[in-house]
Amino acid sequence: MVFRGTVTDAPDFDASADAEALYNAMKGIGSDKEAILDLVTSRSNAQRQEVIAAYKSSFGKDLIEDLKYELTGKFERLIVSLMRTPAYHDAKEIHDAVKGAGTNERCLMEVLVSRTNKQMHDLVAAYKDAYGREIEEDIIADTSGHFKKMLIVLLQGTRDESGVVDADLVEQDAQDLYAAGEEQWGTDEAKFIMILGNRSVTHLHMVFDAYEKIGEVSIEDSIKSELSGDFERLMLAVVQCIRSVPMFFARRLYKSMKGLGTADNTLIRIMICRAEIDMLDIRECFRLRFEKSLYNMIKDDTSGDYKRTLLNLCGGDDDLAGEFFPEAAQIAYKMWEISSMTKVQLRPTIRPASDFDPAADAQALRKAMKGFGTDEDAIIDIVAQRSNAQRQEIRQTFKSLLGRDLMKDLKSELSKNLERLIIGLMLNPAEFDAKMMRKAMEGAGTDEHALVEILATRSNEQIHAMNAAYKDAYKKSLEDAIQSDTSGHFCRILVSLTQGAREEGPADMERAMADAQELADACNADSDDMEMKFMSILCTRSFPHLRKVFQEFVKCSNKDIEQIIKKETSGDVKNAFYAIVRSVKNQPSYFADRLYKAMKGLGTDDRALIRIMVSRSEVDLFNIRKEFKETHDTSLHEFIQGDTSGDNRKTLLILCGGED
Repeated sequence: MVFRGTVTDAPDFDASADAEALYNAMKGIGSDKEAILDLVTSRSNAQRQEVIAAYKSSFGKDLIEDLKYELTGKFERLIVSLMRTPAYHDAKEIHDAVKGAGTNERCLMEVLVSRTNKQMHDLVAAYKDAYGREIEEDIIADTSGHFKKMLIVLLQGTRDESGVVDADLVEQDAQDLYAAGEEQWGTDEAKFIMILGNRSVTHLHMVFDAYEKIGEVSIEDSIKSELSGDFERLMLAVVQCIRSVPMFFARRLYKSMKGLGTADNTLIRIMICRAEIDMLDIRECFRLRFEKSLYNMIKDDTSGDYKRTLLNLCGGDDDLAGEFFPEAAQIAYKMWEISSMTKVQLRPTIRPASDFDPAADAQALRKAMKGFGTDEDAIIDIVAQRSNAQRQEIRQTFKSLLGRDLMKDLKSELSKNLERLIIGLMLNPAEFDAKMMRKAMEGAGTDEHALVEILATRSNEQIHAMNAAYKDAYKKSLEDAIQSDTSGHFCRILVSLTQGAREEGPADMERAMADAQELADACNADSDDMEMKFMSILCTRSFPHLRKVFQEFVKCSNKDIEQIIKKETSGDVKNAFYAIVRSVKNQPSYFADRLYKAMKGLGTDDRALIRIMVSRSEVDLFNIRKEFKETHDTSLHEFIQGDTSGDNRKTLLILCGGED
């Protein structure tokens, strides 16, 4: 194994001199924390063990106890953890995860899915030595179901590490996994546990590829649709580690720092356990996945001596769009390959109501609005639990039966966000999109993000319908409206997308390679020429074709298309290109990100929240929910509940369709 850590053996190492330096740093009043952190982070773990022994020989004292006494808080936890051997550090993490009330399932998952067989055997022995108990018994006592079974399988440390692959067994395993999940009602979890818990990494890479060919769906998407809860999260973690251990840890680090507050235990654990193994690759994967360096995220999210120690372990900042390390280039290439091979089954949260009676619904809505006061609950329960086609029937029936305009009645009876939301649901999709485009351009400012989001994610057919609805409602073409409200390359990109002339159909491999090369060459041109070339390809080629183009772009340039856009373009043009690329890669993930941004921090972007929840509820909101949970470690349901209130919240939660 090639180690790509940031911490290595210090040259000219002298354990006794280090012991004395640490003793001097701690004697007297106060301690020299800088001297302690600089010394500890510039020695390998094996060297630190020698320093511990030398300290006891020279001063008759326990170095770890002295450090605990002298230091405090997170800084103490970090330095003391660095002094433990990897096996004893893992043992303590697992022990802390299962002791007392409640279990830290995420810690159990992270440690047990990412360790080699040898690391696992060392952990089991260290746990027994430190706590006088069997780790297996403690995990069994604290977990349950399939989640427990998979943890115990992983704990055995018996994954095949021979590197030998049997092609027939690859095919058989792929068929067995498909038969155990996608092909039947219910899921044969035991088959997933047996194959994912024991087969070699190389073998499973090939199984995942074969699985995608059989089912036209990635193993991750199958796990998301077939499994649930902690077991689903555990199996996804196993798959992520099989695909790339550094990328798995990059994601975990990102989740530990984003949003309010920092999951310091996770941050400390990963920075310590990977510093001598693959921190360089983790940094590279972090930059690839999150468009910022790990170093800068730690810098922004932590403080004081704690921050300095973590930054020493991180080992350096990464130029945002430098060339990839080989590991990250392979991952980027693979990400696009998976994206181009799989057909994601889109799942809505709102479906047509059974036993639908438009006349009864029309009468119930009239009753809810008649007289003094309005029965908002009755309106919400009908409107939010019918499909859009059914709502159009209700609109028509309301006029036929009662001679009244349902939309006008709703507008006069409802207020603020609830009115916006209910009216949005009552419009047909083309009318709704047209209205959202109009709202994004009316008044003093322009909501460029809304314009981009709608135009980058709609099909040709939807764009043509929206153009017609816009002309009908506002007596002006959408193209004219865009041209009078935006300018420059950004305006050209929007006008190009407004034509609804994107090619449809599969990728043309030869042309994809030529397009990729043209994009790579354009990166060396001046910014105007580059933006025009990017526009001519990104705004016109089909999504399946673009997936292949972006995959080949990694080969041509040794860079990822997203990073190039971030570095070489700016402002609205950057946001437009970026939205197209994100939609091509994984549209539900793009919308999950937009929803997160609409609600995080102070204040809520209600218009964006309503626009996405209404427009995706009958398309792929279930998939968006899954992506939201995976990326942000909290459910969309929870986020909406915490960020909205009253009838608006009630309606949005019905559209959301459940807790994850």
